Amino acid sequence: MKSSAPISFRKAADSDSKKIWKILQQAIQRRKKDGSRQWQDGYPNLQTVRSDIEKGIGYVLTENENVIAYCAILLNEEPAYDEIIGKWLTSGDFHVVHRVAVSDEVAGKGYAKEIFSRIEEFSSAKNIFSIKVDTNFDNEVMLHILEKLGYVYCGKVYFRGSERLAFEKVLQ
Repeated sequence: MKSSAPISFRKAADSDSKKIWKILQQAIQRRKKDGSRQWQDGYPNLQTVRSDIEKGIGYVLTENENVIAYCAILLNEEPAYDEIIGKWLTSGDFHVVHRVAVSDEVAGKGYAKEIFSRIEEFSSAKNIFSIKVDTNFDNEVMLHILEKLGYVYCGKVYFRGSERLAFEKVLQ
């Protein structure tokens, strides 16, 4: 990231929903262009975004108050993770990260790493020292990011009939 503009991480507001949905649509198109099957089945959608915001689990990364990245953070809430084919590193409280997406205007400039860094800070501040995440086997970009950031492959989980690779990072 080369910008010196102020960057912040905050809970998403209703007024962010259109921008978040635009960012997710861009990410859906990038996955398709990259040959990934992830997010090619109508999920996530605008209702997903609205639901995340209503539940208070949607978060945005902003630069100069412009929304540039999005994610959902859930506490201990992912039933599919109970059925892992493999083994998680920890068994205590954890944050689940879903729907990570970065705007086309900043894609490839380190903002995905930045949002994960902010998620880790957020988790630590809440005394949650485990972050679990999953991605499609063909989402090469996310697989690379997770590896680079020290997430450990733990096994496979299933969502909507599709196999996903599951990772966990234990925070120090």
